[in-house]
Amino acid sequence: MKTPLIDPFARAITYLRVSVTDRCDFRCVYCMSENMTFLPKKELLTLEELDRLCSTFVGLGVEKLRITGGEPLVRKGIMQFFQNMSRHLDAGTLKELTLTTNGSQLERYAADLYSAGVRRVNVSLDTLDEGKFADITRWGRLPQVLRGIDAAQAAGLRVKINAVALKGFNEDELPAITAWCASRDIDLTWIEVMPMGDIGNEDRLGQYWSLKDVRAKYAEHYTVTDLAERTGGPARYVRLEETGQKIGFITPLSHNFCESCNRVRVTCTGEIYLCLGQEDNADLRAPLRAHPDDDRPLEDAIRAAIDLKPKGHDFDYSRQTLDGQMPRHMSHTGG
Repeated sequence: MKTPLIDPFARAITYLRVSVTDRCDFRCVYCMSENMTFLPKKELLTLEELDRLCSTFVGLGVEKLRITGGEPLVRKGIMQFFQNMSRHLDAGTLKELTLTTNGSQLERYAADLYSAGVRRVNVSLDTLDEGKFADITRWGRLPQVLRGIDAAQAAGLRVKINAVALKGFNEDELPAITAWCASRDIDLTWIEVMPMGDIGNEDRLGQYWSLKDVRAKYAEHYTVTDLAERTGGPARYVRLEETGQKIGFITPLSHNFCESCNRVRVTCTGEIYLCLGQEDNADLRAPLRAHPDDDRPLEDAIRAAIDLKPKGHDFDYSRQTLDGQMPRHMSHTGG
C-alpha cells in the first residue's frame, strides 16, 4: 500500500478532476471566448497517457475521478477511456467514475457511460428558456440537451443540474428551474460565477449573483432548512420542506469552502493545478513522457506538486473589483 497523498494542511487528496480536452461544442459566456484558439493536438495528453496518469493517482489513494473539459464527450475515442477506467471500479480501488458535461452528446453516449460504470453525471444548464440558452451558450441547442438528459435518466444515470447563478439572466427562473428539477427527480446545485479568463465584453461584476441572495429568494417561496450533509465536495445543502428537494450551493466567493478541499485538477496538457483559484501548478506531462515504462518519476512529481497545494483561493468581489481573477479560461482547467 503506497503512502496516500496528504497536502501541507493535512488534507487527504482523494478526488481528481481531469480535463480530457479544451474543446467544446458550446461557447458559454462565463467559460470561454466566442472565437477561441484551441491547443495543438500534440500538446494534449493521449488517451493512453490519460489512462496512465489517472491510474497512477488511483494507486496513490484517489477514490473519485471526474472527467471534464471543455466538453469531454467531444474527445474522439473517449468512451474507450471510460471503459478502460472501469477496471479500477471493478477492483474496488476507485469508488466513483463520473463526468461533468453540457449534455449535448448524452443522447448518443448515455448507455455506453452506464455500461462503463458511470452512475452519476453533472449537466451544466443555466436556463430552460430556449432563446436565453442560445444566447448564453452562443452555439447551444436546448432541445438537444433536454433529449440528452432524457437519455441519461433512461440509461439509469443519476442526473444533477449545475446552474450558474447569473444576475439579470436567470434570477426570474429560479422557481421554474427548481420545479422542473423536482418534477424529474433531478438534483440541483447553484454555482456562483467565478472570475476565470478573458471573456471579452462580458461583465464579471455584472454577472455576479451571490448565493446568499439565491437562498433568500428561495425563502420567499419555500421553508428552507439548512442541512449538515457533506458529500466531500464544495457544495452546502438545504432542503425545501414543501417539495423535499435538496438544493446545493457552491459559493467560492460569498463563502469559500477551502478548509475541506480534497481535490486537485489536471488539464488536458498534463498540468496539475492545486487550486482552481490559484496559479500554483506543476508539469506532469514531462515525467509521463520521459519515463514511459517507469511510474516512479510521475509519482514523485505528483507528490512534489501536492506539497505545494495552497490553503485556499483569493476570489473576492466584495470590493467591487475582480480580486483573485485567473487569466486562464475555465475550460482550460476543467472546472
